[in-house]
Amino acid sequence: MQKITPFLWFDDQAEEAAKFYTSIFKNSKIGRTLLYSEEAAKASGQPAGSVLTIEFEIEGQKFVALNGGPQFKFNESVSFVVNCETQEEVDYFWEKLTADGGEESQCGWLKDKFGLSWQVTPTVLIDMLHDKDSEKAERVMKAMLQMQRIDIEKLKVAYLGK
Repeated sequence: MQKITPFLWFDDQAEEAAKFYTSIFKNSKIGRTLLYSEEAAKASGQPAGSVLTIEFEIEGQKFVALNGGPQFKFNESVSFVVNCETQEEVDYFWEKLTADGGEESQCGWLKDKFGLSWQVTPTVLIDMLHDKDSEKAERVMKAMLQMQRIDIEKLKVAYLGK
């Protein structure tokens, strides 16, 4: 069993969210579903027989989604990073995760339609930012700060000082 599992609180969209996320990532699957019993439904205000929790897995990482009601909402203090090797990957995940009402933000950040924050990050960006040549790293940082979706070619131009 995985030692630490992200547990995501939704109002009543846990099953929809699990299906959304597993449709985007290739190596993913839906796991077990637990339904609200009569007792749990009384305590929570959720309908008996509706989804209480649904387990899902993305790229070997297990998650649990909970239908807990409207008390809590996602915010940017927690996000998931999607490490991408190519611009095609960046574009794919950006398009899929912002679909149907997601919101673009700065520096590769976005919110999906459920309000969960993601960072769609090319791995080359992290390498460039950690370069021992601080001038190169600073030019890359400056270029990145001007972007919403990260553009690898523009980062490379900045890195090379062109």
